[in-house]
Amino acid sequence: MEIVGIRDKGNMETENRNQETGRNRKIERFEDLEVWKKSVRLSIQIYKALNSCKDYGFRDQIQRAAVSIPSNIAEGYERNTNKEYIQFLHIAKGSCGELRTQLYIAGEGGIISKEKSQEFIGITKEISAMLFSLIKTRKEKF
Repeated sequence: MEIVGIRDKGNMETENRNQETGRNRKIERFEDLEVWKKSVRLSIQIYKALNSCKDYGFRDQIQRAAVSIPSNIAEGYERNTNKEYIQFLHIAKGSCGELRTQLYIAGEGGIISKEKSQEFIGITKEISAMLFSLIKTRKEKF
């Protein structure tokens, strides 16, 4: 899946290190952030994996946690100050931990396969590490 959108020249900033390549690159909108893209893809994968889940309460809870990650990244990016941005990145990181916990439960409880659960857990660990790096960069460089 590819995340695309219209370029917005209004909120331009430089992210010191691209999480994937280590090269400098321009971040013009939250849609340019690799961590946002990865978390959106994970949210969609979780929605699909839980499509036939009859435990509606659990399904709703895990989907909300998944959607919270990219939503908080985006909301923080659109805020006026670096302090607010960092606060929302922390919230996204917290949601990532919440989601990971629910994925352990889903795997062990037979809601999704253990293999799928472990795959998703691995992705949440990557996202959490990316958020940690972004928070550190925002604190040190901005």
